Amino acid sequence: MQAEQKIYKYPYPYVLEMGRELPGFELAYTTYGVRNADDSNIIWICHALTGSSNASDWWDGLVGEGKYFNAEEHFIICVNVLGSAYGSTGPLSMNPQTQKPYYRDFPTLTVRDVVGTLEILRQELGIRKIKICIGGSLGGQQALEWAVEVPDLCEELIVIAANALHSPWGVAFNESQRMAIEADPTYGDESPSAGSMGMRAARSVALLSYRNYDTYNFTQARDNPDQIDDFRASSYQKYQGDKFVNRFNAYSYWILSKIMDSHNVGRNRGGIVHALGLVKAKTLVLGIKSDLLFPISEQQFLARHIPDAVFQEIDSLYGHDGFLIEYKQLTQVIRAWEESNGQLQTARI
Repeated sequence: MQAEQKIYKYPYPYVLEMGRELPGFELAYTTYGVRNADDSNIIWICHALTGSSNASDWWDGLVGEGKYFNAEEHFIICVNVLGSAYGSTGPLSMNPQTQKPYYRDFPTLTVRDVVGTLEILRQELGIRKIKICIGGSLGGQQALEWAVEVPDLCEELIVIAANALHSPWGVAFNESQRMAIEADPTYGDESPSAGSMGMRAARSVALLSYRNYDTYNFTQARDNPDQIDDFRASSYQKYQGDKFVNRFNAYSYWILSKIMDSHNVGRNRGGIVHALGLVKAKTLVLGIKSDLLFPISEQQFLARHIPDAVFQEIDSLYGHDGFLIEYKQLTQVIRAWEESNGQLQTARI
């Protein structure tokens, strides 16, 4: 599927929710397909924690030629979030005021800050409406925040494995990862590789929240019952940590984890229930039965308080990561919901 990658440059000061400001920013975004004149075919995908704007790369079972979201029918857009490591302004970007990379001086961001930049880009592109806004995990948090902030923008909202408020459990996992990064004596150095070994350990912690007990029993079982060392589970954790270090940086990882922690659609809006009641889009909320990080009770809460929302539960061995793996189930549920014009009954599959 032909992808067009672009950079949007915003040259004005951008005031952040916590009071600091960025002296302008850049957003890397990718589009696929041809936009209809009436904007009736726009699919806006919000990516998760360490994703990129290239949705057909990390969500290739759902986005691509012959897939449910494809360039033949849709105009698909995905934007790399502010603070990330894939082209948008982040900690390794040059601070125009100092002519040096930000590193640890990059300001703390919130989900609301990220969505604010999406809205700026949306207006710059002249997009009047979005047919479907969809995201999982941090991407689902963004999509939900946007639907609350600009209720008339999206016709349909699909929130997968996300919540209205990031839980103390989720914050604790993120803080444990930040502690691992801080324990690396190189973190704080003015170098793109600073904190790499700490980030390696942090990613190992994260994997435990993305999967679960049964996942590891199935995929990382002992080679033999008498084994006492060199376990598959050990090598898997190290492999995933090394793989992550080769594609990301500790400064962005830190910022992104803080973004996730900030998520609260009810902040300064009269509370969570009131905020969810502002959503006007037809909404499908998807939860994963084995998700330890975003348990289905959080998605059920969303569905109860978003007007006329539909909840569906996916059964997966892979826990939270199921939203990146269970393409067949996702496609089946989304298709059924769309074909029912949003009237699909809340049920399990």
